Amino acid sequence: YQLPRLSRVWLGIYNLHGRCIRLLVHSNQEAGLHSVVWDGCDEHGVKMSSDIYFYRIKAGDFSAVRKMVLLQ
Repeated sequence: YQLPRLSRVWLGIYNLHGRCIRLLVHSNQEAGLHSVVWDGCDEHGVKMSSDIYFYRIKAGDFSAVRKMVLLQ
């Protein structure tokens, strides 16, 4: 993701039931290009099964939810 200016960023992974299983980013980040890699584990380090998941990103006034597939 790319930030046009310093922003408070929040990025979480959700299961199909809408439960947040992992919070990947929750910090202020400088303007520019950023990337995050999810290791396929939940907050407790347990590997999640292959399935459809959603990620939600919020940065400043921007918010988006996108679908992704995890293949283990």
